[in-house]
Amino acid sequence: MTANSAVMDSRRSRQALLAGSVGNFIEWYEFGVYGFLATVIAANFFTLQGENAVTSLILAYAAFALAFFCRPIGAVIFGRIGDRIGRRPTLIVVVLLMTLTTALIGVMPTYASIGVAAPLLLTLLRMLQGLSAGGEFGGAVALLTEFAPPGKRGRFGAWQSLTVALGLLAGAGLVALLSALLSHEQLHDWGWRIPFLLALPLGVLALWLRLKLEETPSFTRAQQQPAAAERPASAAPLVVVKTITVGIGRMMGWSAAGYTFLVVMPTYLQTSLHATLQQALAATVLANVGFALTILPAGILSDRLGRKTVMIGAISAVILFTFPLLHLLQDVGAALWQKGAAVLVAGAVVGLLAGPGPAMLAEMFPTRVRYTGLGLAYSLSNAVFSGSAGLIITGLIRETGNIDIPAYYVVATSLISLLALMTLRRDDHLRPLDAI
Repeated sequence: MTANSAVMDSRRSRQALLAGSVGNFIEWYEFGVYGFLATVIAANFFTLQGENAVTSLILAYAAFALAFFCRPIGAVIFGRIGDRIGRRPTLIVVVLLMTLTTALIGVMPTYASIGVAAPLLLTLLRMLQGLSAGGEFGGAVALLTEFAPPGKRGRFGAWQSLTVALGLLAGAGLVALLSALLSHEQLHDWGWRIPFLLALPLGVLALWLRLKLEETPSFTRAQQQPAAAERPASAAPLVVVKTITVGIGRMMGWSAAGYTFLVVMPTYLQTSLHATLQQALAATVLANVGFALTILPAGILSDRLGRKTVMIGAISAVILFTFPLLHLLQDVGAALWQKGAAVLVAGAVVGLLAGPGPAMLAEMFPTRVRYTGLGLAYSLSNAVFSGSAGLIITGLIRETGNIDIPAYYVVATSLISLLALMTLRRDDHLRPLDAI
């Protein structure tokens, strides 16, 4: 390789890193904002006549969950397009859809203005967001890992997870700022719209970066292969379905712990532990800081030690620490700094899973089905174990009165993930993507 070609490859890798990360940032910023403002959105859109506040919150989470269940559909639709015509054009369409639907939520009339049409229209927009989000992850991870230099797939893939943390942090930080600057009435009346409207300039930036992008080397090489090589054994339909199932198992604990600790936490602290909105948001910011701090180191470490070693260690930590951390939060006698440390550690442990996770999924699928396969595994896992987390946890606490429900939920899913992660090969991080 000449010096000029090396410089060109390095520039393309950096462009892919930016273009792949910014769309993912917008996705998780918006999903985080919805979760952090769940009580406000419930009051504005789902406080139906004759229903109490808990029922309204459950309806808000139901719309949240429905958007997640649209993700697998988006993963199939956009994944098949991305595997056939390319990562670049598909990701351009995805970011346009996500930006427009998020901005429209910011101008939606509420239940007080148009009645039952308000929650129905909001749910429809959430479903469209789910479709775009389902197409975002598979394309972004394929883009990042297929452009990654040799030996750096874990590092590059970790940027997808890091933008999750940054998006959630940006959402939590903005909501915390608005709740501090605005009165309760102002926040419920019009202040909640601001975070959704800010997606518009962010989307324009993402679109500009993706328009400048080139197609990935792996996809280009796959398209140039002769017809006889078009369907390797690893891309056979039954094999792909089996691989997706294994991928869901490997992701269950990551999905459940991530959304329980990073998104559902504010509502849990308010409704079950009677914290204020500001206290709940501060705890969530700390959890997301811990999450962000460990993602890149975990991704880099997985390039050296392997995905299996790092992810099994991480899921074991989730299983061991979840109950003690939750009980510390419930302890009225615990010092504030102890509770802050607890949520910081909770986020950090999830980051250890999220760092190697994207590269692990990319290494499970050959190029011709990678966009669809990893996107579907991720979206199905998130639909069931992330998108339903708030609904399941809130509903079970209401029915049982047991405030340990979040810990039972996280540990049960993580035990299954531990078994699935045991099946990882120790040398996956060493093999070229084109050879999978």
